[in-house]
Amino acid sequence: MLDIVVRGGTVHDGTGAPPRIVDIGVRDSLIVAIAPEIVVSPGEVAEVIDATGRIVSPGFVDIHSHFDGQATWDGLLEPSSAHGVTTVVMGNCGVGFAPVRPDGHGALIDLMEGVEDIPGAALAEGITWGWESFPEYLDTLGRQRFSIDVGTQIPHGALRSYVMERYDQANEPATPEQVASMARLVQEAVEAGAFGFSTSRTMGHRALDGRPVPGTHALSPELLAIGRAAAAGGGRIFEVAGSGLARSDDPAIVARELDWMGQVAAETGLTTTFILLQCHDDPDRWRTEMSRAAQWRQRGAAVVPLVAARPFGVLYGWDIRHPFTARPTYAALAGLPLDERRPELRRPTVRDAILGESNGPVDRVEGGQLGYLRKILGECFPLVGPPDYEPPRERSLGSAAEARGVSLEAAAYDALLVDDSLLYYPLYNYTTSDHSALYEQLQDPDAVVGLNDGGAHCGFICDASIPTYLLTHWVRDRSRGPRIGLAEAVRRLTSQTADLYGLADRGRIAVGLRADLNVIDLDALALSVPHVVRDLPAGGARLMQDAVGYDATIVAGTVTRRHGSDTGARPGRLLRRH
Repeated sequence: MLDIVVRGGTVHDGTGAPPRIVDIGVRDSLIVAIAPEIVVSPGEVAEVIDATGRIVSPGFVDIHSHFDGQATWDGLLEPSSAHGVTTVVMGNCGVGFAPVRPDGHGALIDLMEGVEDIPGAALAEGITWGWESFPEYLDTLGRQRFSIDVGTQIPHGALRSYVMERYDQANEPATPEQVASMARLVQEAVEAGAFGFSTSRTMGHRALDGRPVPGTHALSPELLAIGRAAAAGGGRIFEVAGSGLARSDDPAIVARELDWMGQVAAETGLTTTFILLQCHDDPDRWRTEMSRAAQWRQRGAAVVPLVAARPFGVLYGWDIRHPFTARPTYAALAGLPLDERRPELRRPTVRDAILGESNGPVDRVEGGQLGYLRKILGECFPLVGPPDYEPPRERSLGSAAEARGVSLEAAAYDALLVDDSLLYYPLYNYTTSDHSALYEQLQDPDAVVGLNDGGAHCGFICDASIPTYLLTHWVRDRSRGPRIGLAEAVRRLTSQTADLYGLADRGRIAVGLRADLNVIDLDALALSVPHVVRDLPAGGARLMQDAVGYDATIVAGTVTRRHGSDTGARPGRLLRRH
């Protein structure tokens, strides 16, 4: 008796090998048969999925998410689960919710909100705290049921806050005793099931009060001690958000940061991963970082860059932030639902009034956001469906305003009047107004697609859809440069990320492995423009991005999504390292 037969699909097995048309038999959460034809009699299989003309891939393994809070109340784990992802790893960038003292909940929420733009009110209402130690946090997650599997890492921010006892002291230099305590807790966390440790080294990561993530300035003795403890517990990963305390063209800074990472990898056997981005103010630094990491790998130390598959951008729209938020005429309409507000905004008298007004009173944060938006408005692009994340420079608002002979604000206002439209500013990876840097990064076979940020940046981006983008834009649609082969794209999303975290039971289609599978209509696969939903606790809003073309997603032998819709099945579990 088989639970599922996936019939006649073009199977990309996750290794990068050429595809083949075969049937796949599933029983008791595992792949039990692969053959040109699996013959079953009536009653010998519970379900047959016709995959003729479809590609069949392993479920995608996404190693960079921030569901640390959401996983305590939400079993669906969208947006990641809507994009073929069957396994996520959270606890990245040095932020998370364990270990934590009873009086430290608010500080960790403020840290997560500041760094990852997850509404603090949603976290405060959604999380039911029932742990102090990291093993206790894992036990809480272990009682949850998910649509996908969830693994985690112990974050430096929470760890240091716990050991230092007072959050306002958590960025002070650590004493030898405090370093020893951190190392002990890291080993305890990894032995309980964490895959490793994460830290932040970028000054862009700050809590709501402006403080950097605890551990941002940690010295190499502390980092090495933690690395040794993670290795002693059986861990695999030392994840670093950012590769420098400040963006600089000084090669000494690049060398210093990459070298301590290499030292951790060389001395402990851990894989050290770091975020690699192209910055507009230092557009070639990423090449130096990538080259330095390759030198460490040649010496036997696993130092691996995590790259994106599209520019890291900021989105602006009527339901999030936009240039007219503080204009009095707009403020009078802001409470209307968008389908009622947009017709009002199209009225010429309303348009003229808003464009002719100055901003009303704003607080420091909103004033800073509006000032920044004014500065980059000309470099924004209209984003409509199907969204184009590689637009040429001549489609920017600045070019459109010049061609029409109107102000930048008028060009932005008119662009936002189009139904389901947003404005898109490529913050990183778009210095040359194309994907040439991204393509170059993806040519490094050791670079890992690992910046999807599922669950985070709720009001800025929705990059959890990157797996779908890799298959649509990079494999099928790209017209402004070379594409990537389908077999290689599938490898990047499956076996490469699974292998990085030692997940030997998934990431490939082979007999005896987990039946985590996607059945995909590649011709129909498409993304929508992101849109705002208010489904977080306390009415919190987040950006979501839908996809069409996933006929079925299977997790542990159970169909969790059909044609883009959740089936309600929750076969996913906490994934402990061991």
